[in-house]
Formats: sequence, C-alpha cells, structure tokens
Amino acid sequence: MGDLRGFLKLARQESACREACERVSDYKDVHKARSDKQSEEQASRCMDCATPFCHWACPIGNYIPEWNDFIFRGNWKEAFALLDATNNLPEITGRVCPALCEYSCVLGLNDDAVTIRENELAAIEYGFKNGLIKPVKRIKKTGKKVAVVGSGPAGLSCAAQLNKAGHNVTVFERDPEPGGILRFGIPDFKLEKHLLDRRIDIWKDEGIVFKTNTEVGKDYSVNKLTEGFDAVCLAGGSRVPRDLKIEGRDLKGIYFAMDYLKQSNLRVAGEKISKEKLIDAKDKRVVIIGGGDTGADCLGTAHRQGAKCVVQIEVLPQPSECRTNKYPWPEYPLLLKTTTSHEEGGERYWAVTTKRFVGEKGLVKKLSCVKVEFAQKDAKSCPFMQEVPGSEFEINADLVILAIGFLHPEHSGLLEELGVKFDTRGNVATDAGYLTSVKKVFSCGDMRRGQSLVVWAISEGRRSAYFIDKFLMGESNLPVL
Repeated sequence: MGDLRGFLKLARQESACREACERVSDYKDVHKARSDKQSEEQASRCMDCATPFCHWACPIGNYIPEWNDFIFRGNWKEAFALLDATNNLPEITGRVCPALCEYSCVLGLNDDAVTIRENELAAIEYGFKNGLIKPVKRIKKTGKKVAVVGSGPAGLSCAAQLNKAGHNVTVFERDPEPGGILRFGIPDFKLEKHLLDRRIDIWKDEGIVFKTNTEVGKDYSVNKLTEGFDAVCLAGGSRVPRDLKIEGRDLKGIYFAMDYLKQSNLRVAGEKISKEKLIDAKDKRVVIIGGGDTGADCLGTAHRQGAKCVVQIEVLPQPSECRTNKYPWPEYPLLLKTTTSHEEGGERYWAVTTKRFVGEKGLVKKLSCVKVEFAQKDAKSCPFMQEVPGSEFEINADLVILAIGFLHPEHSGLLEELGVKFDTRGNVATDAGYLTSVKKVFSCGDMRRGQSLVVWAISEGRRSAYFIDKFLMGESNLPVL
C-alpha cells in the first residue's frame, strides 16, 4: 500500500495559488497546477491504514487508497480507471469539493491528512491530457427513453449512467447552456467553464441529447414529457432562496447571491447586461450576509469587480480553527474556513444579525446590526440566540448580497402540474428507490435531498440512475453508488 513510511518522510503540500494581487484582476483559476511528480510524492503519504475511513466518508465511495497507491507507483492509467468507476465528474469534485474524505483520513488523527482531492484532480487531468477519456459509442441500446429535467451535477450524473446502461437520454435545461449551478453558480476562478464544456461535449458524442432554453411546463408540456418517455427524473435543484424579510428589504441594491453570481458568470462568458439589470460591485461598499461557501464566492467576485470595500457577516459565532470534542474524528467538523477569496481581502464579522436596512431615495445605504450570543437553558435543549444589549452598530453599504441558503425547489409550474408530493421541508418526496408519488417519475439531487454539496448531487444522480434502470429493465448492472 504505497510507501509504508511515506507519511513519515513527507509533509502535506498543497498546490500553490497565484498571487492575490495578480488573480483579482481576472477570473482564471486561482490555483497553480502541480507536477505529476509532486502528486506521486503526496500520494505516497497514503498509509496502509487497514480501515480506510476516507472511503466511508466519500458519498460516492471513491477507491481512494487504491488510486493513491497507483499514483504513487506512477500507474496513472490504472488510477484513472478506478476514479472513473465511481465518479462521473472528478474534474469538478477535484476542484470544488470540500473533501469530506480528508477530514476522515486516518493520518489526520495525528498529522495533516493526505491531499486526496488534489490527487483526484491530478488523476483525471492526466486522463484528459493523455487521451484516456473518449466517447464510448458502442453501447447496446435498450430502446427505452428517459427524460432528465435539470442539468446540474445530479442530472448530469444520472444522465451519464443511464446512457451507459443503453437508454436514450434527453436532458432538459431551461438555461441557455447545460451545467446548472456548476455553470452559473460557481465563479470561474474556482471552476473555469471550458472544463465543464469538455465533459459535456463527450456526453453529447456518446448520444445524450441536451435541450437547452427549454423549461418543462412552459416551453415543453408536462403531458408530452410523461407520455413521450418511459421514465422521468426530476433533478432541478433547490432554487428558492432564503430571504431576509426585515424592514427596508424593498430597497434597491439588495440581491440574492445566486442572481449576483449567475449574472457575473454570464458577463465573464461575454454576455452583455443592460445598465438597468446590471449588478456590479465596482466602487461600491459591499456587504455579504452569510458566511458560507456561497458568500465566499460572492466575496471573490466583488473583489474582481473592483469593490471599494467588502464586509461579510455571519449570524453564527466564529468556529474553531481546530477540531473540537463536539466533532470527533472521523466526523466532518465545523471549522473556520479561510478561502482564497478571504485571502484577497475584506472583513468578516461573526455573531451578528441584521435588524433592518436603511436607505436614501429608495437605495440601500446602511445595515443596522446587533451582536448576538447563543445560550442553552440546559444540556438537552437547543441553543437559542439572544441580542447583546448595547451592541447595536451600523455598516455602510451600497450593495447587499443575501447568501443565506435555499429553502426548497420551485413548486409552481412543473412540480405542481405533475402533482408530486413534498416532504415537510418542501422538497420532492420519494421512496427509498427515488420514485416520487407519481408513476414512473423519479427525483434526485437537491430537489429531493435539499441544498447540499456537489459530491452528494453526483451520488444522488448515480443512485437514481440505478433505480431507474432497474425500473425499466427489471434489474440493473449499474453500480448502486
């Protein structure tokens, strides 16, 4: 298993980043690619741990120790084959996944974990660079037709798996290009879109049909969908944003994070936005409400648009920089994350809630805030939030971005027309086999699970494909993960 003493010889070494002063002037990848030799050295740190908890933590069950061993030995083709067996989009997860596996790495008990995500990225990019990834066209067809509604990571993974099984797959997407949140929700400095196009072009060559600018229920009737396909999979994501309904919310200059990021990505792709619809941080005082990854993406975007200053506020207290007893290994811990966007500038305020927006002439100008603290009545009760007396303060703002998550999928239109049932959180309800309350209609990803990670969306897409294939054929040779 690799170099049995590799973790004793070498320290963890992550890929270097471009200088902040350089990268804020463009939307190119912030990271520098590392050499194959460096990846082989880092893979040697994967130890013979007997019980690989990294594999347990990975939602798609990647064969992590095995392909780390192959990378260490320079057997890149074998490493790629193992990676390709469990992941339809490793070039995506290798860039944007929070690496749940690394927090469960056995080496992480008393040392820095193996650079699993970067090793994954090295393996897939080796595959592309050396012509190992080609369209598979000799697929025995079943004659069955499947519609996948939504082309985010869940929909794409589901479509790819069903295509492998020999079904005729059509993916419906209401946006101009496929990709969903991968294309419109993640900035190019984290995920350049030519990487997404590279993979989608392969799937097109393999026979998957993509119908873009097509909203089912509006441009394509629901009856036509259910009557024209043998099975349908709903993978439209969780697109209803959580709002902050406080005094002053109707002022101009307050936007949802996804509206801001989507428009920015369209502008980077060359689309012209009218002055009336433009959301631009240039020379503005920007406040981002929400301290998660989406908020960090907005922060990096604001830097690149030339914001005068940026403040990011979060209602929860600042997390610990190290794992605490509350999150024992191998659980994924709540830790303070300092992303490349944070390294580029801006301020972060913790344990702060916004009481109201203050404006002038209909435009937002300030946020009235107060510090909060969390307390428990007893050991069994949940913490409750309370304001700290006398801690009120204001933050000047010309542009406010709400990055406080999503509630559930859009109910109006397709879902209501289909008549699917919802769970208590407003997500599409399914049984254990991903089947909704409507005959032959399945669902996967955030639409079924709720807002989650890209790697969970891929897992959902792959699992739903297995159950759809089994529904159509009586049995399935697809992996259940």
